[in-house]
Amino acid sequence: MSTYVTLLNWTDQGIRNYKDTAKRAEAFAAAVQKLGAKLENIYWTVGSYDLVAVVEAPDDETATAALLQLGGVGNVRTTTLRAFDREEMGRIIAKAAG
Repeated sequence: MSTYVTLLNWTDQGIRNYKDTAKRAEAFAAAVQKLGAKLENIYWTVGSYDLVAVVEAPDDETATAALLQLGGVGNVRTTTLRAFDREEMGRIIAKAAG
């Protein structure tokens, strides 16, 4: 499974409905699971982003589908980063070194 770190900002709609944010996170976790991925964790943050989600998905297509569903609801805008763990980075370095 690949790891994706998603930085989220509430839209005007999302901030108006802030009281539902925990329920929305649960709904997102269930939707992600139906696609064969997993919401590892979600954090509500202070600073440039309102939330940070960590998602594991089998491939980029699954992760993108999950995030399109999330964004399509209209409560958040997302910026997603593909993250590599130590083992993956070791393989990348080995390939780069030839």
